[in-house]
Amino acid sequence: MDKHLLGRFGEIIASRYLRCHGYDVVSAHYNCRLGEIDIIAEDKKYICFVEVKTRSANMLFAPADAVDRFKRHKIIAAAQLYLKDNDIDKQPRFDIIEVYFENDEPVRVNHIEDAFDGRGL
Repeated sequence: MDKHLLGRFGEIIASRYLRCHGYDVVSAHYNCRLGEIDIIAEDKKYICFVEVKTRSANMLFAPADAVDRFKRHKIIAAAQLYLKDNDIDKQPRFDIIEVYFENDEPVRVNHIEDAFDGRGL
């Protein structure tokens, strides 16, 4: 499967996962001048800015390892602009969802809540 198509399919799987676990998906593919956020979702307490990483199940490194310091700072900057432009009264949280595929089929989803903080750590 094409890498771009696999990534989009992973985002669909991640959105379904979040909905099944009680989240309301507010936005997908949020783009602004400062960056992009794959999924913005809410639960009762948090507004979650979610980065989705999709990989083959046999990869040596975890998909979350691809969310380096530079990528985290771009997500944080985009999230700050989103919060500034929208009236949000929930605590922000930065999550990563890893979607693993094998033979073009999703085999596992790993939701890493609070994967990094507002400083990118």
